[in-house]
Amino acid sequence: MSNTTDPQEMQERWTRMAEQMNEAMSKSVEQNLEAQARFMETWADAIEGSMPDDDAMAESFESYNRAYEVWMDAADTMYERVLDAAEGEDVSFTEFRDIWLRGANEAFKEVMGTSAFAAAQGNVVEAMMELQQEADEVSQDTLARMGLPTRGDVDEVGERLVELERRQQRVEDKLDTVIEHLE
Repeated sequence: MSNTTDPQEMQERWTRMAEQMNEAMSKSVEQNLEAQARFMETWADAIEGSMPDDDAMAESFESYNRAYEVWMDAADTMYERVLDAAEGEDVSFTEFRDIWLRGANEAFKEVMGTSAFAAAQGNVVEAMMELQQEADEVSQDTLARMGLPTRGDVDEVGERLVELERRQQRVEDKLDTVIEHLE
């Protein structure tokens, strides 16, 4: 690398570097969009693939009905406590919050306890893991295109360093043995 300060040459190098970075970023955005499209397709397939059978569907409807009843009971309790407050009874805001929190917890338990919900969640988690893998691949590819070290590069350097330390230790052990025999 020369130490020249020719403005024309510096401008050309800067332009080449900027073009390379723009190309790398463009490729990264394109890969990101493709990964997002694949995720959406996978997610749609997961939801479609998790359509429950008739028994699971019946279980889901029952659980949604029970959840609805829980919400309605909470709404009734809230209405009663509002009337109590209107009649002058001391009703705290925390009581209102607690009514809704208990209702929400019970309703969510009703819905989330179904096999259909579990199957759908499993499919969504699987799709998210695939998306994470694709995002990791895109980021590693982008780093490589920009000339920056990737996780693989750092891992390789680490492995080489460990191997060098092992070799150095073996040489030191042999040297110690030689010194012992000479003394």
